Formats: sequence, structure tokens, C-alpha cells
Amino acid sequence: MSHSGLCDHHRMDIRFLGIAELVEAPSTAVVVDVMRAFTVAAWAFARGAEKIVLAESLDEALALKARHPEWVALKDGPPAAGFDAVNSPGLLRSVDLGGRTVVQKTTAGTVGALAVKEASLVLCAGFVVAEATARLLRTRECGSVTFVVTGDDGRADEDLACAQYIARRATGAGADAVEFLRRAGESRAAAELAEGVRQGAHPDDVALCLELDRFPFAMVAALEDSLMVLRPCAVPSLADEASI
Repeated sequence: MSHSGLCDHHRMDIRFLGIAELVEAPSTAVVVDVMRAFTVAAWAFARGAEKIVLAESLDEALALKARHPEWVALKDGPPAAGFDAVNSPGLLRSVDLGGRTVVQKTTAGTVGALAVKEASLVLCAGFVVAEATARLLRTRECGSVTFVVTGDDGRADEDLACAQYIARRATGAGADAVEFLRRAGESRAAAELAEGVRQGAHPDDVALCLELDRFPFAMVAALEDSLMVLRPCAVPSLADEASI
């Protein structure tokens, strides 16, 4: 599903790939998981978390928690022994994470981020940080960007819609978010969350995942002592960007 025709005054070669389609490390990767990994990550930072360690497996998450009992371990699905929280923005938004380290393991989002850990720049994104992510891509003048559509083997429409929206914003193309948000709201993931098919969910999760630009930061993942660590990244405002 590569598409290279989104170049305006910012020349940018853009591709949309599923995790399984990644054959080499891209120079710049934007890993998209709208429902819910990276919406949850953004909320964790908004609630004061210092950093998020993206775990390869549930066993690794538990091992990290055992070594660092003060860390907050978080996973998909229902609550489980050894984990402090579940992958739900609605449940996480009331938790005080001031100064804490979160360990996150999810079905798709964390897997996607780890799949591109050799990239020179890795951003993790959802609609809640869309504009900040697009601005960071513009200010870094990224020439080639691979969007990793993590859900449903690369076919999750909420992730593809978000990736396409960020790509349009990053290339300077005008983009009305309404249609992209509508697609995400009508996705299978949204339906499963709304119908209670997925365990460890809150009734507000879908709405929280569709809150466009709720947060002013982008999220950058990088290897730190062999762990993939996600941190919030302040992004220049539009006024600052205009003067660059």
C-alpha cells in the first residue's frame, strides 16, 4: 500500500505498511495504534509519567516489574496478576503517574514500535497527538516516512485513517479531520470496544481515542540500554515553525 504522491512544498516519500510488510528499517517511522496503545501512552504522559518502556512480551513486562517494583506495568485485556493497569485511556485518565515509569505491552502498538527500533527516528501516534506528530515530521524535514499501521495485520482502518491524516498534515496538504475520524469511529476496533467485546475497557475509550489533538506533544521512541523507551517530545508551535 505504498503511496508516494503526497508531496507538496514539503517533499516527503510516504509509505503505509503493516508490521509484517516491514522488510528493512525505515529512516523515519510513525507507528500508529489509535485503539488503544498510543492513546493510552499519551494519557500516561499527561498524567505525569516520565517514560514508557515498550516490552516485547508479557513475560518481559513482568520481569521488568519484578526488577523495578515502583514501575507501573500495563497490558491489554482484563486485569492480571503482576500488572497494575490495563490498556484503557478511560481507566488510566484518573491515575496519578507523576514521575513514574510505565511498562507497556499490547497486542499491536508495542509490537509495531519494536519492529522499527533500528530506525533513526521512531514516533508513536494516534489522533490525540496527530498535529504534534505532523509538526515534528515537518520540523525535522524528514524526506522519507514509513507509517506502520499496526492493527489487524495492517488493515485496521482506524490506524490507516490516522496515518493518512498525519501524512497529509505533515506534507502541508490541507486535511479536514472529520472524514478520517469518521472512518476510525466506524472501524471494527471501535465497534468491538463499544460492544464490550474487548476486556479491560471503559465506555469512554472510543471517544477518548478519537479526541483530535488532545495533547500538544509528540511521542518519540528510542533504544536506551537495550530497551525501547517512549518519551514525550515538545514540538515547536506553528508560530515558531513559521520562523524556522
